[in-house]
Amino acid sequence: MRCKGVALFNRFAGTCLAVGLAVVPALGLAADEDPWEGVNRAIFRFNDTLDTYTLKPLAKGYEAVTPQFLEDGIHNMFRNVGDVTNLVNNVLQAKPAEAGKDTARLIFNTTFGVLGFFDVGTRMGLRRSDEDFGQTLGYWGVASGPYVMLPFFGPSTVRDAIGKYPDTYARPYRYIDHVPTRNTILGADIIDTRASLLSAEKLINGDKYVFLRNAYLQNREFKVKDGKVEDDF
Repeated sequence: MRCKGVALFNRFAGTCLAVGLAVVPALGLAADEDPWEGVNRAIFRFNDTLDTYTLKPLAKGYEAVTPQFLEDGIHNMFRNVGDVTNLVNNVLQAKPAEAGKDTARLIFNTTFGVLGFFDVGTRMGLRRSDEDFGQTLGYWGVASGPYVMLPFFGPSTVRDAIGKYPDTYARPYRYIDHVPTRNTILGADIIDTRASLLSAEKLINGDKYVFLRNAYLQNREFKVKDGKVEDDF
């Protein structure tokens, strides 16, 4: 089991390095943040329609029938799984202190927190990271590239879009062979994530596309630079 885990990590790290080296030259040339706005808006309308008639109603139904303590526990469990991605990317960013916190959170939340249902780590003062491979590329100097709206996935940039694939190696769905189980867990994760965003919709005003684009770009810059950014907007 240990050998398999090491092999998977090495495969993940190798993929990360290869992708990073491949996109550095191309992304460094990007100047305009949203040069593909026409196409992006069309994809945004598709995503928004899909969300309005499928994901949002499912999220509202899930929130209506699920007791708050259970909803919080399920959300915590998915966040606990996400700490694996945080750990891997903190290692790739050479942040030993943050990686140590991620490891401690995984241990305490998985054991004392009953597979992450209870967020014991946060109560112990272990702040949760929020890292992904797009941020790792940015940390090492890879430019974000133009803004892109991805079908189904939503706001992104060229760099972050490419970074989504390596991150799948740190998530459990790739290693679940039983298709119904994998799809059920993945679906529950998507609905849980959408439900957690319902309250944030009240903050949107004006042109929804522009609002989400600017919010995404500001948030990503903030995360990549660990909060050390200037207000350019």
